[in-house]
Amino acid sequence: MARWRTPYDAAAGPLTAEQHAQFFDEGFLILPSLLPADVVAAAIDSVEGLVDGLARKLHSAGAISSTHADADFHTRLARVEREYPHASVLLHKGGVLPEGIQRVWGHNLLMGIAQQLLGSDVDIAGHPVWNLRCKTPEVLSAGQATVPWHQDNAYLDEESWDVLQLTAWIPLVDTNATNGCMQVVRGGHRRGGTATHACCVGNTWYIETTPEELESTLMVDMRTDVVTCAVPRGGVLLLNNLIPHRSLPNQSPGIRWSLDLRWQRADQPNGFDGLKASVLMKKAGEPYSGSVAWGNWAQQDRTQLQAAAHAKASEEQAEKVDGPTFDTTIAGPWMKKWPLVHSNRHTATLA
Repeated sequence: MARWRTPYDAAAGPLTAEQHAQFFDEGFLILPSLLPADVVAAAIDSVEGLVDGLARKLHSAGAISSTHADADFHTRLARVEREYPHASVLLHKGGVLPEGIQRVWGHNLLMGIAQQLLGSDVDIAGHPVWNLRCKTPEVLSAGQATVPWHQDNAYLDEESWDVLQLTAWIPLVDTNATNGCMQVVRGGHRRGGTATHACCVGNTWYIETTPEELESTLMVDMRTDVVTCAVPRGGVLLLNNLIPHRSLPNQSPGIRWSLDLRWQRADQPNGFDGLKASVLMKKAGEPYSGSVAWGNWAQQDRTQLQAAAHAKASEEQAEKVDGPTFDTTIAGPWMKKWPLVHSNRHTATLA
């Protein structure tokens, strides 16, 4: 882990020397107020557009009785999901990057942080595995929106396990323990190891490790090292890719919306099985221009790429709901990296 630590550069970004040190020492950092309100609002507008598009497709197919257009950002998808179970999965697996989320990812403050933590003298790239998290209330999602203990690198090829990948977890609403904020294991990255994981949890596509495995492999104390990270809208939780973390169940009546966005050095492998390359966001030695040349990369749906490579072709799924594909299963390469200890409708789609 020592070689991942970059020299502190105050001019490169907004982190203080203390914050820079905390990220490397503890494996995470909470910035409770970072992103401007208009940037977050633009991301929310994009998400609302995605929800509206999904609701209209489901309604046109006769899968739901109404588009629920009278509901707001906090409740509309939940109302759709009451009529069409796991509708949130359809939104989560959509892999085209909307403009509002592009604006967040390439924002000057986040790009400055990426330079401070990865280095100003390297090409910085965006990782192809980004996520829109649509955490509907637990009573509706039935566990499919609650991510168990894991390390992010455990989803990727071993070739990337010694590559620092910086994640910004960005809530689009105020988050807390009630509506399913994140928990991290402080210092769980320090040994540089990857715990043993298993696939798949319950009726989900998630891999999982256990508290006992984390303690024995990473030498953490789950009684004292677990930190609950309540992050307000506009704030950011920064994560090292080796830090164990999970989300809590959403016991609120509203949706806990969030984004996962990732950066790494462009000259290092991204670990995504060769399915999609990273996108260059900033060239080494040049000041950040303030915008990213996304090109076709933003339109290239990595969810379709991983499904095509790892899931069975199914005419039944393709024709479900009278034409449009409303397949709420997810399959990907991570399912084959760890022991399959529980089979479900997601693992059943593996090729």
